[in-house]
Amino acid sequence: PACAARRYPRMKVKLGCIADDFTGATDLANNLVRAGMRVTQAFGVPEAQQSADVDAVVIALKSRTNPAQEAVQQSMLALHWLKAQGATQIYFKYCSTFDSTPSGNIGPVAEALMDALGTDFTVATPAFPDNGRSVFKGHLFVGDQLLSDSGMRDHPLTPMLDANLVRILQAQCQRRVGLVEHRVVAVGAQAVRERFAALRRDGVGLAVVDAITNEDLLRIGPALADLPLLTGASGLAIGLPQNFALGAAQHAAQLPPPTGHRAIVSGSCSQATHEQVAYFQSAGLPSFAIDPLKAASADALVSQALAWAGEHLGQRPVLIFSSATPQTVQAVQKIMGVQGAGQWVEDVLARIARGLVDLGVGQLVVAGGETSGACVQSLGIQSMQIGPQIDPGVPWCYTELARGPLHVALKSGNFGSADFFEKSFKVLA
Repeated sequence: PACAARRYPRMKVKLGCIADDFTGATDLANNLVRAGMRVTQAFGVPEAQQSADVDAVVIALKSRTNPAQEAVQQSMLALHWLKAQGATQIYFKYCSTFDSTPSGNIGPVAEALMDALGTDFTVATPAFPDNGRSVFKGHLFVGDQLLSDSGMRDHPLTPMLDANLVRILQAQCQRRVGLVEHRVVAVGAQAVRERFAALRRDGVGLAVVDAITNEDLLRIGPALADLPLLTGASGLAIGLPQNFALGAAQHAAQLPPPTGHRAIVSGSCSQATHEQVAYFQSAGLPSFAIDPLKAASADALVSQALAWAGEHLGQRPVLIFSSATPQTVQAVQKIMGVQGAGQWVEDVLARIARGLVDLGVGQLVVAGGETSGACVQSLGIQSMQIGPQIDPGVPWCYTELARGPLHVALKSGNFGSADFFEKSFKVLA
C-alpha cells in the first residue's frame, strides 16, 4: 500500500469496488449509478491514477474461477490501487448465486481483504431481490427455489449443491461465520448494528445477512457505514449512497447514440440464457451455433462463424452462441477436461467478438460472465461508461476503441427476461 500511494496521487473516491468477474462489475456499477453515484468501471487494475471526478470506481477482475491464491493476489493489487485513490470503503462483489467451490474464492479473498484493511468483521450479503435472489435464515433462494434446487446445481465450473450460506462460507474461511436473521433486519439499522456488535463479541468475523426485499437492503445500508469492508452481490449497493450523503447524479446513464451493426455472442449455459436463445430463434432471427465436438479446429470455427456473420449482418441482429445443455457440456468436458472445455469456448467466442467488431458491429451483447471477461480482454477494453439499464443488473455501456465507438452489454448468464436479446437493442435505440 505504501508503494501504491507513492505511485498514485490520492483522489476523492468514496467507494472502491472489486468484482470477481466482468458482468458482475457492470451489474454493480449499474446499481450504483441508479442509486445516484457517479461511477467509472475499469477492467483489471489501472496503471494510472484515477483522473475523473467520480464517487466510486469498480475494478473488474476475472478471478471467480481462478485458483484461490491467484484470486487473492489480483484482489490485493486492486485494493492497493483503490486505497491509493482515497477510497474510504471497499466493496468485494461476487455473484448473487454465490458462485464458488468448497475452497473459494469468496472466503479466501474476503479474509485477505480483512487482513489488509485491519478489520475483524464484515458482512456477506448476496441478496438481489430485483433478480429473484433472496436470503432467509441464511439460505439463498433463486426465485422460489433453494439455490441447490435451481439450475446452478448444474453449473459446469461452480455447481452449487448447498443453499446454506453460513455452511458454504464457513468451509472457505478460517474465521467464524455467523448470521443476522431477517427478524433483526426487519426492525431496522440500529437492530442490525446491535446484532453486529453481539456477533463480534462472540468472535464471529463474517456475518451472512438475510434480505428478502429492497426495503431490507435499504434498512441494512446505514448499519454498514462504518465497516471498512463489505462483501456481497450488487443488490447491497442500493443502500450505500445514502451513507455518503449523495444525491442522484443528473444524466448519469446517458450515452452517445448507437451506430453500427447489432450482434450477440453467448457462451453461458444457464437456464435463463437457454430461454433467451430459444426466444431469439423462435422469432426467426439469424443464429449460429458453436459446437466444439464438430469443429475441425478453433481457427476453422472462428472463420466459419465470421463468414456466416458477414452474410447476415445488416437490418437484423445476429446471434452466435455456444450455450448447451448440461448433458452436452458434460460430453465436451469428458474430451477436453472441465477447464480445457471452458477455455476453448471462451477463446473462440472472444476471437469471434473481435472479428464482429472488425466487420462493423457497434452494438454488442455478450452473455456469460467468463465469456464477457474473455471478450472484453480480446477487444482491449480498458474502461467503460455505464448507461441505461436493460434488465435488473444489466446496463448498456459505452467505450471507444481504436476501431471506433462500441456500445456493449455484458450479461450474467442467469440474468434477463426471455426476450432480453431483442429488448436490449430496443432500449439502446
